[in-house]
Amino acid sequence: MKLQILNRKRAFTLVEVVVSMMLVGVSMGGILSMYAQSALRTEYSAHMLAAQMMAVGGLEQVRAAKFDPRGAPPVDQLYSTNFPQRVDVLDVGYASTVTTWATNTTTIIMASTNPIVKMVRVDCTWSFPNKGFITNTVYTYRAPNQ
Repeated sequence: MKLQILNRKRAFTLVEVVVSMMLVGVSMGGILSMYAQSALRTEYSAHMLAAQMMAVGGLEQVRAAKFDPRGAPPVDQLYSTNFPQRVDVLDVGYASTVTTWATNTTTIIMASTNPIVKMVRVDCTWSFPNKGFITNTVYTYRAPNQ
C-alpha cells in the first residue's frame, strides 16, 4: 500500500503535462516572434542608413558645384535644374533580401540676398514593405566660396 502511494506522488498528471507544454509553446512562439521582429527592424535600419547616405551624397554633389557670384567672371552653378532627380538602388549590403529604389530630389532656394546665402535641401524618398513611403532629408546653407 505504501509503495502505491509513493508511485502516485512521483508521477505527473495529464493536466500538468499539458500546462507545461503550453507554457513551453507560448515561450518558444514569443522567442521566434521577437527574432523575426528583430530581423525586420535590422533590415529597416539598414535601408534608413543607406537612404541617409544617398541624401548626403546628393548634398556633397551640390557642395562641389562652383558658387562665386562676386568673382571675375561671376559663376553660380547652384540651381535646382543643375541637379536632376536621381533614381538609384539603396546600397544596403549583400545580406538584404529586398531591392529598394530611392529618389534623390534637390531643392535650392535663395535664403538671403545680403549676404548672399542659398539653402540646399536634398530629399531621398524610398519605400519599405508595410511602412509606405519614407523621406530622409538633409539640408545646409551655402555662401559664396564655401
